[in-house]
Amino acid sequence: MALRLPTQLATRGTFHHHLNNNSKSTMTAALSWRRTLSPDTPLIHSSTSLTTKKSYVQQMVTCSASGSTQAVNLAPGTPVRPTSILVVGSTGTLGRQIVRRALDEGYDVRCLVRPRPAPADFLRDWGATVVNADLSKPETIPATFVGIHTIIDCATGRPEEPIKTVDWEGKVALIQCAKAMGIQKYVFFSIHNCDKHPEVPLMEIKYCTEKFLQDSGLPHITIRLCGFMQGLIGQYAVPILEEKSVWGTDAPTRIAYMDTQDIARLTFIALRNEKVNGKLLTFAGPRAWTTQEVIALCERLAGQDANVTTVPVTVLRFTRQLTRFFEWTNDVADRLAFSEVLTSDTVFSAPMTETYDLLGVDAKDIVSLEKYLQDYFTNILKKLKDIKAQSKQTDIIF
Repeated sequence: MALRLPTQLATRGTFHHHLNNNSKSTMTAALSWRRTLSPDTPLIHSSTSLTTKKSYVQQMVTCSASGSTQAVNLAPGTPVRPTSILVVGSTGTLGRQIVRRALDEGYDVRCLVRPRPAPADFLRDWGATVVNADLSKPETIPATFVGIHTIIDCATGRPEEPIKTVDWEGKVALIQCAKAMGIQKYVFFSIHNCDKHPEVPLMEIKYCTEKFLQDSGLPHITIRLCGFMQGLIGQYAVPILEEKSVWGTDAPTRIAYMDTQDIARLTFIALRNEKVNGKLLTFAGPRAWTTQEVIALCERLAGQDANVTTVPVTVLRFTRQLTRFFEWTNDVADRLAFSEVLTSDTVFSAPMTETYDLLGVDAKDIVSLEKYLQDYFTNILKKLKDIKAQSKQTDIIF
């Protein structure tokens, strides 16, 4: 099994990633980026290609691997345990819940994290093994896969990074390496409706990655997500409690937020269900909410009004177009394109009846946004009340 990792080529235009399967046919996926100065140039959509408005350095990643999906023997008589999993993106909002759930269910969990000044000690405290690697440096990946049966990929790039670095180039290297090393199952988290928005780089990359994973021949599950309830705490709940500005838009976008703990639970149910292999699932919460409805719910539960600052959608569009004109703000423009979709009249939701039936899950066991936020505000207001009471007692003593 030979693994040839990236070499930089000083050629402008498109960059291509190739996966060579010695025992079967060659599988190729290409993602090309071409940008002009026009901010309104549409992306040219295909299942494995993306065109935007910039020329990047050509890059080649090639793996040679067996197409077999049978168990990998690390040594004679030492098969890989089905309970050995690697979580990529394990420090993120979803990733840490995946780790926690896996440990609770008895899996042997290894977490791939980037080298960082502040180590992810909480993962070790929970009982996981932490290994260092960086998706932007594919040569660091293979050693982390030794002895692994299943990969659960929760990773995404940081806001300050070019979207393509982790979410495309890193994911392609990750999938190729998994194929080369005989990983037996790969779980990939994507974005709901990513196939319907080729004009948005992040969503098009997610869709391209879905296709690339499908064509790789790896046993896999792709799970599209709508939104996390946890993200609403910092965005709305905390600012309201601290009497700070809450930023919203005037758009009617509706999002079916889901608790990441429920996402983690359903993921492992799907992982153990052989009927789900190779399928595309969408996980959505019980109800889709507009920004205005979420703010109103937080106001009611907090018992105080929010200081809402509304940003018109037209301002987001203008800002995205403006940032297209400057080389150093292209990545900002790419992320604003995603923000613009979230502030359109799109509904990020999906019927869940068939999914619940397939997984054997009762819809009543899925946490609603009302319940999630009610629990949060009840706990936080009780803590604030206790702190205030302790402060008064201290004043009396001294």
